[in-house]
Amino acid sequence: MKNIIITGGAGFIGSHVVRRFVNRYTDYHIINLDNLTYAGNLENLRDIEGCSNYEFVKCDITDTKAVESLFSSKEIHSVIHLAAESHVDRSITNPIDFVMTNVVGTVVLLNAFKSFGNVTQGRFYHVSTDEVYGTLGDEGKFTESTPYDPNSPYSASKASSDHFVRAYHETFKMPIVISNCSNNYGSHQFPEKLIPLMIHNIKNNKPLPVYGKGENIRDWLWVNDHASAIDVIFHKGKNGNTYNIGGNNEWKNIDLVNKLCEIMDRKLGRNNGESAKLITYVTDRAGHDFRYAIDASKLELELGWSPSVAFDQGFEKTIDWYLENNEWLDNVTSGNYQAYYQNMYTNR
Repeated sequence: MKNIIITGGAGFIGSHVVRRFVNRYTDYHIINLDNLTYAGNLENLRDIEGCSNYEFVKCDITDTKAVESLFSSKEIHSVIHLAAESHVDRSITNPIDFVMTNVVGTVVLLNAFKSFGNVTQGRFYHVSTDEVYGTLGDEGKFTESTPYDPNSPYSASKASSDHFVRAYHETFKMPIVISNCSNNYGSHQFPEKLIPLMIHNIKNNKPLPVYGKGENIRDWLWVNDHASAIDVIFHKGKNGNTYNIGGNNEWKNIDLVNKLCEIMDRKLGRNNGESAKLITYVTDRAGHDFRYAIDASKLELELGWSPSVAFDQGFEKTIDWYLENNEWLDNVTSGNYQAYYQNMYTNR
C-alpha cells in the first residue's frame, strides 16, 4: 500500500481531495497532514474518518523535526501539497504568517521528501493559485508561460513556493508537478470567502460587503472539478510540468452577488430584490487585482480533463448545500468546529 501525504486535507479544497482519494484508491493509505488552524475543520471529513486507508496527523509543516519524523517512519511514496495560508486580506494584515507557512513550510516538505520520500517512483505535487500571475486587463488569459507578477503578500508567498518547487526539480531532479487554479466554490468553504459569506449574511439579514464597485472579475471553478483535475494531474501529469486549472466562468463580483441574491430570494421565499438591498460597497482591498482568467487548454488537450459541471448547476448545488447544512455553517462561524478535534482526537 502506498503512503500518500495530503497536506491541508482538513481545509476547503483539501477535504474534497482527501475524500476523493480515500474513496477511489483503496491501494493508497492517505495521511491527512493538517495543523488545524482557523480554516481546518475535521468535521469536513466525518464520513471517511473510519476508513481503514485514512489517517489524520496534526502537524505544523514548518516544524522540521515533526515533518522529518513522519516521513522517515511512514515510507512516504508521494505528497500532494495543499496546505497554505490563503486568505488575501489576512496576508495584508500579517504577511509573516504567509511567508512561514507557504514558503518555509513548503521547503520543509521538499527537504523531507528529498531525504525520505520515494523520489524514484513517487512525486511531489504542489497546488498553487492563479494569483501568482498578477492581474489581467479586459483581454487575454493566464497560460502556463505567463510571467509571474504577484501583487499581494499572499500571491508573493505562493509564487515563492512555486519557484522553490521548480528549483528542487532542476537542482535535485525531484519529480514534481505544479498546478495553478482559479477561484474555487462549493461545499465546506470557510465563510471568509465570498460565496459562503454572502449566503450566511443573506440568511441573517446582514450587510453584503462588496469591495470597491464590485467590478473585479474572477474565473470560478467548482471544487469537485478541481479535485478531479488534481487526481488526473497526480496520476498522468509529466514531471517538471505546470498545469493551469480553470472553470471557464468569468464573473464580475457584483454580478455574482446579484445572482446569488436572486437565487437566495427564491429559495428563502423572499420578494425578488429583497436580499440585494443588503449589498454594501466597502473600501477596496489594497492592491486588488482587476481580473483573473485561466487558459486550461494544456490540461484538457494533454490529460483529457475538462469541467464536468456548468456554473449554473454548480452554483445551485453550492447554495443548496449551505442552506441544508445550517449546523456546519453555524459551528464554523461560532468557532465551535474547533472543539471537534478535541472530542475526536484529544479527549479519548
